[in-house]
Amino acid sequence: MIRHQVRVYSEAARVARSDQLAWKLAVVASDEVPPDADVVEAVAVAALNRASVVTARAQAMAHPQTAGSTLFGVLPSITVSPEWAAWANGVAVRELDFHDTFLAADYSHPGDSIPPIIAVCQSLALDGAAIVRGVTAAYEIHVALVKGICLHEHKIDHVAHLGPAVAAGLGAALRLPVEKIYQAIQHALHVNTATRQSRKGAISSWKAFAPAHAGKLAIEAVDRAMRGEAAPSPIYEGEDAVIARLLSGPDSTYVVELPERGEPKRAILDTYTKAHSAEYQAQALIDLACRLRVRVIEQVNGDWDQVRGIVLRTSHHTHYVIGTGAQDPQKFDPDASRETLDHSIMYILAVALQDGLWHHERSYDPARARRPDTVRLWRKITTIEDDRWTQRYHSTDPSIKAFGGEVIVSFLDGTELRDEIAVADAHPFGARPFQRIDYRRKFDELVRDVVDQSERDRFLRHAERLLSLSPEELQQLSLNVPSERLTVNNAPGIFRAVKN
Repeated sequence: MIRHQVRVYSEAARVARSDQLAWKLAVVASDEVPPDADVVEAVAVAALNRASVVTARAQAMAHPQTAGSTLFGVLPSITVSPEWAAWANGVAVRELDFHDTFLAADYSHPGDSIPPIIAVCQSLALDGAAIVRGVTAAYEIHVALVKGICLHEHKIDHVAHLGPAVAAGLGAALRLPVEKIYQAIQHALHVNTATRQSRKGAISSWKAFAPAHAGKLAIEAVDRAMRGEAAPSPIYEGEDAVIARLLSGPDSTYVVELPERGEPKRAILDTYTKAHSAEYQAQALIDLACRLRVRVIEQVNGDWDQVRGIVLRTSHHTHYVIGTGAQDPQKFDPDASRETLDHSIMYILAVALQDGLWHHERSYDPARARRPDTVRLWRKITTIEDDRWTQRYHSTDPSIKAFGGEVIVSFLDGTELRDEIAVADAHPFGARPFQRIDYRRKFDELVRDVVDQSERDRFLRHAERLLSLSPEELQQLSLNVPSERLTVNNAPGIFRAVKN
């Protein structure tokens, strides 16, 4: 790996193109290195049919294109423009907050890069190897940026790293020259610097749409670069660019580590899977709550009102993003949106303690959130930042890095119960690291009531042969759902479906 220092230059200083971060990212993307076998095994795709997905799909189907891209759940004979397929499929992947995560200096969901890459590869009649090439490059860029550049401390949303990653991945899939990828990366960053209000306060469905939007804009950026157009430059180092005006300012320096030419792209293996449909920083704590449940029930004899209070000692990030440090009253509101509850560790701990499990639908059901004894327990939970957990969160040593905390339950009789957890059970260093059988079980759970068994098996056979799929077979890399099982959004909008 090479450590690249990134800082701001005045216009008079004129930083050389070869010294710009966007150029270095483009070089990595254009460096075609055969993927390691275990990297290929890590690439996957998923989708579900919920309200946000229905809306996105309706918008996408208003943009049909012959020999275009397929939509999750829709027959492969119906194809749309690739940027709109990326939009609809990206929302499906993100909706349940149930795909991979990577946490370092910032947060990320690198799997959000997969839908736009598949969409473009389908539209341009590329093969499965192109998808693997694109996805591994996108993950490499995304993880490197997340390790080196913190966005959230400046209240910039993490899609600012996703846009450049998707542009780089598309450049790798299409085998574009460095110059084209460089321009696309800059364009994709420029249009994806949104604020974190999408993850603050009353969190809306935009949380699912935001990464899909980033992927859609990245496709447009690559198309524009391929046609010979340039982007704002230098987008990272310029005196009025992202670092100087949105991040740490003109006197700051960031370090981004990137692989050397010829070095395998393996960052996808650094990312973490989710066993529970919730914010990643809640994963380990859900496991801990489920583990504590029996002991707490024995202590209170089934009466949850015997709990005086619960304190979670955890990292800075967990406390301020999904804990009481966020100072969001919505995180205690029984009528809050699913997206808000997903970002309330207080709600998540209360439900996981009472139920001993976490379900991607039932745990967020409005009736479940309004259960009186749950609401009372929920509002007794507070979080505290603990330096020990913050230091472990930021550790670069995988054996030390942790995303958990210590839970202290106090009871009315004056006793208390303490336990802690460092990483989720599904984490590589956890109690039950996810294996291929666990991914299959998770897939089955998500599609059981939506997709027929024969279709499930067909899709898995295709997904497991990703590297060898032909362009024709790539059009089948989607789950086909019987039309009667698909909800349709018929609300009028600007985009209208084309009538046959």
